[in-house]
Amino acid sequence: MDFNESVKKAKHFLQELETPFVGRHEEALVIVLALLSGEHAVLVGEPGTAKSALVRRAAALLKARFFKYLLTRYTEPSELFGPLDIRALKAGTYARVTKGKLSEAEIAFLDEIFNASSAVLNSLLSILMERVVYDGYTEIRAPLWSLFGSSNRVPDEPELEALYDRFLLRAYVKPLDQDYWDSLLTAAWKLEVGEVGEATPVLTMKELEELHKEVLRVNVNAVKSQLIKLLLTLEGKGLHVSDRRKGKILKVIAAHALLNGRKVATEDDLIVLKYTVPKALEDFEKINVILMEELKTRERVIRELNELKASVKLAATKIQNTAPYDPRLTEYYRSLNAAKNKISNLVKDFDNDEEIRRLADDLMSDIEDLIHVITARLNV
Repeated sequence: MDFNESVKKAKHFLQELETPFVGRHEEALVIVLALLSGEHAVLVGEPGTAKSALVRRAAALLKARFFKYLLTRYTEPSELFGPLDIRALKAGTYARVTKGKLSEAEIAFLDEIFNASSAVLNSLLSILMERVVYDGYTEIRAPLWSLFGSSNRVPDEPELEALYDRFLLRAYVKPLDQDYWDSLLTAAWKLEVGEVGEATPVLTMKELEELHKEVLRVNVNAVKSQLIKLLLTLEGKGLHVSDRRKGKILKVIAAHALLNGRKVATEDDLIVLKYTVPKALEDFEKINVILMEELKTRERVIRELNELKASVKLAATKIQNTAPYDPRLTEYYRSLNAAKNKISNLVKDFDNDEEIRRLADDLMSDIEDLIHVITARLNV
């Protein structure tokens, strides 16, 4: 594959991954960035937020060997890596039956991963870091490309810090806002009645390897000084990044650049720090605010405005279907005014950019129209 074909395939994969899901673009993006960079990711959030479904679909789109398991404190290593081969043991050989187990998987999903026992924890650390399973005196190379974990909490136990740090990418998966509920119900019903077919592979693992090689050819030198400056800013605000993670972040930056059709990383690609720096749940919002202040490139502003436009469009549908004096109208009123302030802050340094001003003015006009509708329904 040449570069343009690589970009096309990566974008198509992301599009196909998120297609059946409502409001899960960022989660799909985190999964794709992990796959492109050959790293692992953890999805933190309450059950029922499509975490396992996203990973399962990603594996299906790759036609990859897939392993999924729910961990408890009682899970034994044999449940993940296979039971002892009794026949081999009788013959004096120590071996496991690994077919269909984590040892042979290319993509894996471990639910409630931070429930791992100490015995499982030690095995996971080696396969995550070295792609190796130590079985007795035998070192087994594993074909694992990316392992995805999920949990409803961020671990605070010291013994789990090493495991948590192995997940370079982290996403906080929140329940969908009520503006998405109508679309969610429609999508869920299509799934129930069988209108959503099985995922058709769009990439092979071999092609993913080629995409990964293309990622490693991206020039990241142009953003190193900006990255260092940003990491210093984050450190000063209590967001510490381990040395190992600092180096690996460059791969995610490069993956983001490729996904956006760039052979040279730009400041826009530093946005991936929102997925690689957070540790505690409150860090996710904290770093969003910091990045909004520190990274304000033209492309990012346009993207933010388009995302706001989509949100306002969803809100308009809800408002039109909301009865007069409904308490939710007040919530919409506050949200729309907050959106106006956000738009003003986004565009204040782009007065001479015609496209940004046009987008902002159109969006402000749409918001004002909705505010008038709300005030009329509230009889204010």
